[in-house]
Order: sequence, then structure tokens, then C-alpha cells
Amino acid sequence: MATKKEDMYIETVGRRKTAIARVRLTPSTRTVVTINEKDVNDYFPTAQLRMTALEAFLKVTLPTQFAVTVRVSGGGIAGQATSVRHAISRALIEHDISLRGALKKEGFLKRDPRAKERRKAGFVKARKRKQWSKR
Repeated sequence: MATKKEDMYIETVGRRKTAIARVRLTPSTRTVVTINEKDVNDYFPTAQLRMTALEAFLKVTLPTQFAVTVRVSGGGIAGQATSVRHAISRALIEHDISLRGALKKEGFLKRDPRAKERRKAGFVKARKRKQWSKR
């Protein structure tokens, strides 16, 4: 009997600003992270961005290794790193519910809703008005 597709991997979505990350966690012999078919070291150029993206793995100790495949689109590179962290955290909870407390305490399960405010008519920026002149 063939195994169901749901049993082979865990798929979750993470968001930040306008960045959306779809993560697939597959049990593996060693941890491998691929983002948009590139290695994590190639996709995120700085160590800070790599740390942000993979922080969920660092905060919890897991006996299981995973092959992580990520599809990320939209937003800037920092928003993408945070959306990857959000998606990985959600996937780890689906794998093991006991990790929820540690990840929630770190704030990795919260979808950070802060985004740029839209520009209003008659304004220069979202809240900055044109200079008023008496004459």
C-alpha cells in the first residue's frame, strides 16, 4: 500500500509584509535548506539573514533532521527571511506540538503585520502633508 502524500512532507506558509514563503519539511539524514532552488548560503548573502531564516531550528533541539525546501516571493530580502522563519516554525509545530511553547515564547509564530501605510490623496507621503501657505 502506497503512503499518502501528506505523510511524506509537511507544508506550511509564512508571511511578513508582502513576502510569502511556502516551506516543505521532509525527514532526511541531514539538514539541507534550499530556497528558490538555491542553497541558503547563496540566497541570503549575509550571516544575519541566514540566522533569521533558520532561527527556529536553533531555538529548539530536534533529534530528527529535515530537508527544507522553500519557495519565497514578494517583499524585500529581510521580509523574506522573516517569512521563512515563520513558515519553518509553523511546520515544526505540525511535526511536534510540544515545540509550540518555545517557539511562541520567541515570537516566531506571530505573523508580523507591520507594513508600509498607503499614500492618501493630497498628501506627499502617507501622513506628510503639503506645506500650508497663507498667501
